[in-house]
Amino acid sequence: MVEKSRRSFIRQSAIVTLGFVALSRCSLSQSGKETARGLVGKDKGLLPDPKKYLDLPKGFSYRVISRSGERMDDGLLVPGRADGMGAFDLGEGKIGIVRNHENSPKPLENSPFGKNNENLDQFDSTKMYDAGNGKTPGLGGTTTLVYDELTGKVEQQYLSLAGTYRNCSGGMTPWGSWLTCEEDVTRAGGDIEKDHGFVFEVPVRGAGLVNPKPITAMGRFNHEAVAVDPVTHIVYQTEDTSDGLIYRFIPTNKSDLHAGGRLQVLAIKDHKSLDTRNWNEKTIKLRNPMDVEWLDIDDVLSPDDDLRLRGFKQGAARFARGEGMWFGQNELYFACTNGGPGKFGQVFRYRLSPNEGTSEEKKEPGKLELFAESESKTVLNMCDNLTLAPWGDVVLCEDNGDLNHIWGIDVQGRIYPIACNRSSTSELTGAVFSPSGKTLFVNVQENGDTLAITGPWEHLQSYLS
Repeated sequence: MVEKSRRSFIRQSAIVTLGFVALSRCSLSQSGKETARGLVGKDKGLLPDPKKYLDLPKGFSYRVISRSGERMDDGLLVPGRADGMGAFDLGEGKIGIVRNHENSPKPLENSPFGKNNENLDQFDSTKMYDAGNGKTPGLGGTTTLVYDELTGKVEQQYLSLAGTYRNCSGGMTPWGSWLTCEEDVTRAGGDIEKDHGFVFEVPVRGAGLVNPKPITAMGRFNHEAVAVDPVTHIVYQTEDTSDGLIYRFIPTNKSDLHAGGRLQVLAIKDHKSLDTRNWNEKTIKLRNPMDVEWLDIDDVLSPDDDLRLRGFKQGAARFARGEGMWFGQNELYFACTNGGPGKFGQVFRYRLSPNEGTSEEKKEPGKLELFAESESKTVLNMCDNLTLAPWGDVVLCEDNGDLNHIWGIDVQGRIYPIACNRSSTSELTGAVFSPSGKTLFVNVQENGDTLAITGPWEHLQSYLS
């Protein structure tokens, strides 16, 4: 089963390469009317939703498959503020979806234990990472859904990780689990029982709560997303701070991330402490691959939340709010939400060394390249979650507090809208395709809804011509 999951993961990941061939040619213009290969109108091809919820292209529809506050199979409520998601093939048309919830101990309105945590006393606190001494438990964590793609119905949903803080994004593993990340570095003290700022693993199979054990060797910081190399099982990580770093975790045991490993930070060779944000000057240029080196960093539990500061002082490159990350074929891609001169966002590609993670990689180092940099809020306005479509296009969600889209970038380099949230100013989160490629799952975070979008994906780009 593990090998089958790994083969499926590699097949899904490999589609990324074609999509980003196009992205390498894209520099978004101030006018929002063209790129190096042409840009369609802001909402061209999207039809107004009569319900004023989600505009989609012709022939497409959405279904709300889960709402916050609904009763789950375990008797608890669907928590609010859904974020990153992973979708796994369970066989026979069934999909396992592991979904993050970006909640802190307050406000209580997003709690799985009731609007005032009134059902907390009925819950086994030993199954929570941080029970908050029974007063202020962590309300983040994950829920797991079993979805029948044929009927379009959720057959089961339940709380699968409890007691964590602000589970923002994460990443799928080749062995069939979801790595969920805390974007919070609260320290233990008072009613707070545990330090936060860690990554947790949630297997997709097996109903019920997992043992909430943090993978401490992967570092303590404001985690956002991860991407796992299906061959080496090296885990790459983004950090959601305005002065964040990119990290690499080389596990000691490929089969057990809890067994420890080396944490490293990405640096640009011969450019110590390079600032890639391009805020004050164009330090990083498009289509300019730069040799990378990885620097070991110690004291990874970072009680002072200074990993990024120590890493930058050592020579690591600095990034503007690393967010979504996705693994491709010997490549990985990540978004930086407010990088670029206008702070509208950047997308980077990292090409792995043929000897990635070994002593030989210095002879042929990996390369980092700036692929896209938005200069206009009319398109890719603060890109966040990032995934790849089955046909090879890049798919990006926006998080800008205004009008949020899902955008695609086709293999000719054209940028086109896939969806527009008309229901609120909520960001769109967790975009991920089903293993079959027939369904795009996404969350409207502040609405508390999880959607399944279906339609003639193979004809999606027809209105571009």
